[in-house]
Amino acid sequence: MGEEKEETLKFTCIVCPIGCELIVKKVGAKIIDIKGYKCPKGKEYAIQEVTNPQRILMTVVKVKGGSLPTVSVKTAKPIPKAKLLEAVKYLSKLELKPPIKIGDVIVDDIVGTGVPIVATRNVNGE
Repeated sequence: MGEEKEETLKFTCIVCPIGCELIVKKVGAKIIDIKGYKCPKGKEYAIQEVTNPQRILMTVVKVKGGSLPTVSVKTAKPIPKAKLLEAVKYLSKLELKPPIKIGDVIVDDIVGTGVPIVATRNVNGE
């Protein structure tokens, strides 16, 4: 069996406006060192970004018979980055009917993440 090699990952922390340049060293799935963070949240972000990256998804969904052709939507909280494309494909097939209000739940559980999709804009009927 071959020995796993050390890997160095560099990225910018997005938790706060400081934007620390993070350097994470890992061997296989094990993190062995984290440098560059200026607060505990930066360290937590680095661990999450390496082990289970997550993102808020913001997109639009088609509306039939509305004052606008689409409504803007987003996930209520971050979902695994690996699920983003699947979620977008699912949402691209939906067509909603007005009225739609800000905060309305459009999908209860997007692609098995347990996270709802909510409207971020009002759309009335024509």
